[in-house]
Amino acid sequence: MTRGATDIRPSEARTRLLTTATRIFYSEGIHAVGVDRIIAEAKVTRATFYRHFPGKEDLILAYLREVHAMDRGRIEAAIAAAGPSPADQALAVAGAIAAGIRSPGFRGCAFLNAAAEYPDEAHPVHQEIIAHRQWFLDTLTTLMAQVHQETADPAARHFVMLRDGAMAAGCLFDPALVVETFLRGIEGLLRINTERRSAESAAA
Repeated sequence: MTRGATDIRPSEARTRLLTTATRIFYSEGIHAVGVDRIIAEAKVTRATFYRHFPGKEDLILAYLREVHAMDRGRIEAAIAAAGPSPADQALAVAGAIAAGIRSPGFRGCAFLNAAAEYPDEAHPVHQEIIAHRQWFLDTLTTLMAQVHQETADPAARHFVMLRDGAMAAGCLFDPALVVETFLRGIEGLLRINTERRSAESAAA
């Protein structure tokens, strides 16, 4: 019994540290927040922190991986719930992004925010950011290929740019207006590519 409790405590402490860091890093920035603040707010000892995270960089990487897992879960759930139509799935992805922009405490894209603080391409944090963005681009490229194969790559990149703009604008302007503009842009993008596929099918 005692052994079981001991085994659980480190996991609980790590979760508390990561939850605290995720909240503060996202709302206040990464460089602005020190390890001492996270230790204090997570209510753990310094020794406990370093047992789970050898340094702040390890915690930052864990934070980004946690956000990636949450983002991936939301996107995959949206796609699964949208039904078999690729266009509907892409619209569902846009809807999930829009919901995030409208959510309380929205402060933009965690990865774009982190990229501004870690511009060095060789830095492990920057590489983690790029890995997340590559996953998102790959996901969209797969979707857009089902809408129109020949334009999948540029269409997916267009989607990402619309998303990035909406995420940046969403914490500066009225989120409702930002979301409306973003969704209209995605609908237009899908309409153009759907019409291209229909025209090619009719000409074949």
